[in-house]
Amino acid sequence: MKAFDLKGKVAVVTGGNGGIGLGMARGMAEAGAAIVVAGRDAAKNAAAVAELAVLGARAIAIPVDVLDEASCKALIAGTVRELGRLDILVNNAGINIRKAPQGYSAAEWHRVLDTNLTSAFLCSQAAYPEMLRTGGGKMINIGSMMSIFGASFATAYAASKGGLVQMTKALATAWAKDNIQVNAILPGWIDTALTRRAREDVPGLHDNVLHRTPAKRWGEPGDFAGVAVFLASPASDFVTGASIAVDGGYSIQG
Repeated sequence: MKAFDLKGKVAVVTGGNGGIGLGMARGMAEAGAAIVVAGRDAAKNAAAVAELAVLGARAIAIPVDVLDEASCKALIAGTVRELGRLDILVNNAGINIRKAPQGYSAAEWHRVLDTNLTSAFLCSQAAYPEMLRTGGGKMINIGSMMSIFGASFATAYAASKGGLVQMTKALATAWAKDNIQVNAILPGWIDTALTRRAREDVPGLHDNVLHRTPAKRWGEPGDFAGVAVFLASPASDFVTGASIAVDGGYSIQG
């Protein structure tokens, strides 16, 4: 369907070398987009690029430190230099430090907020002039169900993801006139390296997730391919400021 066609489009995915980011990159690649895998781990970047190339996509890796404003600007400049344009930005880079709120150091608090929230702002701010130049674009921010719920072991993470949802709304409002749509995806419990560590750290988490999730399974990175294509394509041209849960129904349970 033409509305979901991404041929000729260029997408940057921060943290695109694994997990949800790579799942979204796969979906957009299969829809025809060229992909920039943006991350710090060169070996993982290269493996992701090779995987996307097998799908027939043009894919490159650009190393980035999303905590550094100059590096974020260099990512966008490198994308335009290598691939000619920028149409889609996926702000997916993120971390979590699991501990009781009284146990956080100020440095840990700032590390989580800077990685999950400030980085998304810096990358979006860097991408804006290029999207403005080409007449529009799509920004997709990866929030979390912790944008909706609290968790005793994820104070900083929840604060960062809640902030990301509100930032999404603010950017959507500011840039709608420029034909830039800004939306968020709220993943539920997805089987990634990050959540595998959570299952080790939080007793009973696996069983609790299965019990509460109507789909009765953990999500997989591939579950994000479709929503990524929707939010990156002309199909969502009149959708902005939205937050879409991809959680197997977890968030609708009382």
